[in-house]
Amino acid sequence: MIEKYIRTIPDYPKPGILFRDITTLLGDPVGFRKAVDGLVQFHAGVRIDKVAGIEARGFILGGAVAHQLSCGFVPVRKPGKLPYKTIGQEYALEYGTDRLEIHIDAVKAGETVLLVDDLIATGGTAEAAIKLIERQGATVVACSFVVDLPELGGRRRLEALGKEVLTLTTFEGH
Repeated sequence: MIEKYIRTIPDYPKPGILFRDITTLLGDPVGFRKAVDGLVQFHAGVRIDKVAGIEARGFILGGAVAHQLSCGFVPVRKPGKLPYKTIGQEYALEYGTDRLEIHIDAVKAGETVLLVDDLIATGGTAEAAIKLIERQGATVVACSFVVDLPELGGRRRLEALGKEVLTLTTFEGH
């Protein structure tokens, strides 16, 4: 029953949007523990070398999941945020493009990677992260999120890439 820890903010960031805010979940010790435990349980017994977390809430969740799975953590960041040499992947937004980056040595060929973020909406950011990681020769074995917004099609988009998508809860609407 993770939903009770997630706040809904109407008309943010623009009118008609129901923003699913997980900061209330992160701030509650029981809710945070349930979320991390739930994300970890999906992958019990699966070989995972690294957890990749998408900026910024994916860092919080992904770091905790990596700790519990006893594996490394890879921050997937916006441009200009990582101090070492990076590779990047552009992706389309509603108007324009954006880019994600990882260090060139963040993952190695043959490693298995779990992608973690707070929410799956259209799937564009997660797809870019998958492409970025897999260009380095690693394999994204699954994508785990706290929240799925199925009307926006992100799950279908990632499943079309052959990725397993796991979520703790679903909210209708945008």
